[in-house]
Amino acid sequence: MLKPDSAMSRLYQGKDIYGLLNSVPSPLLCEMSAAAGYDFLILDLEHLLRSEEDLMHCLRACEHAGVAAWLRVPAVDAKLIGRALDAGFEAIVLPRVESVKEVEAAIAASWFPPQGRRSITGGRGTGFGVLALQPYIERVNAEPRIIPMIESTAGLAALPAILKLRGVAMVLEGALDLALDLGLGPNPFDSQVWQALQQMADACADADVPFCANPRNPEQLQYWRARGIRSYLAGEDRGLLLNALKSRLQTLTTPTP
Repeated sequence: MLKPDSAMSRLYQGKDIYGLLNSVPSPLLCEMSAAAGYDFLILDLEHLLRSEEDLMHCLRACEHAGVAAWLRVPAVDAKLIGRALDAGFEAIVLPRVESVKEVEAAIAASWFPPQGRRSITGGRGTGFGVLALQPYIERVNAEPRIIPMIESTAGLAALPAILKLRGVAMVLEGALDLALDLGLGPNPFDSQVWQALQQMADACADADVPFCANPRNPEQLQYWRARGIRSYLAGEDRGLLLNALKSRLQTLTTPTP
């Protein structure tokens, strides 16, 4: 049955939250991430081909293990957003947002009339009818669930206007794509990118909207903590797993002095 987003609820209570981008489709990995202590998982549809059955298995694993399941959609698709929220995903992540219009359309797809244009159903979200439709609608329309990712100069320029929209739950940064957009190649550490990330955080602070940082070295983490940032993306599970496996193998194969 519909419940407040567990991760966002903790954030609003003044607690830090930590998440992962899930790029290895596996319900077992969702459970492992929860066991490791993460607060939210972003299941990816932007760069992965995943079946609806796979998504539902992963969603149920997240629900069972107690980690918030967010879905990164490939584009603003009103029908997909509505179906994902009907299924039980607690937030929708929008990649490469570059206009207010995109976010407005996503918010409209996430809320029922009169605030939005989402179609109603009495499935999982209502406990298959345990929760009456009117209180269900009221609860849905009271909670922002759209999370734009800013990954380009156009998105950065549009961010102040985007943050004025009621319905934006958080903002995520995409430093790697931003570096590519700036013509810097795959270099998220470039000073221009770092300045842009700080600009994003400034805009979010001015609008009182949470900014989710993705610190890529200890210095960045120290900076974000000093700024009072309380939501963090730990990176992508695929890369973290590969590095852990390589590190373990290197330990085993390095000759003992």
